[in-house]
Formats: sequence, structure tokens, C-alpha cells
Amino acid sequence: MRGYLLPVAVALTCVAAAVAQERPVPRDSSRVSIPGCAHNRTFIVGRAPEGEPVRSDIEAGRRFKMNGEKQTLADIKAHERTLIEVTGLVRRADLDPPRGVGIAGGRVRIGGGRPQSPIGNGPATSPAYAESIIDVESWRALPGDCPQR
Repeated sequence: MRGYLLPVAVALTCVAAAVAQERPVPRDSSRVSIPGCAHNRTFIVGRAPEGEPVRSDIEAGRRFKMNGEKQTLADIKAHERTLIEVTGLVRRADLDPPRGVGIAGGRVRIGGGRPQSPIGNGPATSPAYAESIIDVESWRALPGDCPQR
């Protein structure tokens, strides 16, 4: 009986190591790590504190809707007033800067719309639709607090 215990333990260890690896990144997405603050399921990109490595070039103030496991999102919600770094997948099309010429402080864009954008009135014209989605894989606390809203 003891002769079978060691091979079973080794097999379970190998399976656990394979499951713990990061999932592959789809072709149309990128894995990013961004510092900022969370409020409910919205993540607002902030500036990284001094001494912390910055691993993305996403500008501060950008908003993302967070998707992910229920427990991970609950942990993030418990740390709403502290600065955190979120790692996850974002579509590459959402990371590209908007095209065209900005008028009126960038609120109006002329030309260069995305090919998948519908013509005419629809959900794509609402401001909430413009928020990108990040599929949260992990997060970590950073030193510092979030500014008051």
C-alpha cells in the first residue's frame, strides 16, 4: 500500500503545478499590470508610487470595468481606499489611443473611428460604453492611499 503513495503524491504535485500556471494570452489581448484605485467594479488608473516598477504605459485617469472571479473582486472591494496594482487581460484594441483629431478638449473626435463601430445612434455612443474591460487575474496592495472622491 505504501508503494503506491509516493507516485500518487508526485502526480498530484505535478497537476497542482500545471493548474497554478498563468492562462495563455489570446491573440487579440495583452496582459497588463496597472496601479490605481478601485471603486465597486470600476478601476481608475493612477500613478505608481516612487520605487515601484511600472509595467504598463496606460495613462492615469483611465477607467476599466473589472471582470473576474467573485472572490478576487470581493478582495479588491475590501481594499477600496488603498492603492493597488491589478494584473489582467485587456483587448489590444482598447489599449490603442483613440484615432482622429480631438476637439473641445478631446470630448469630440473627428475621423478615424474603429472599423467595428456602428454607424448612427446606438449603445456605442453612450459614455459608459467607452470603458474598457479588464479580466482581473490577480492584484497586490501598493504603499499609499487613494485620493478621496
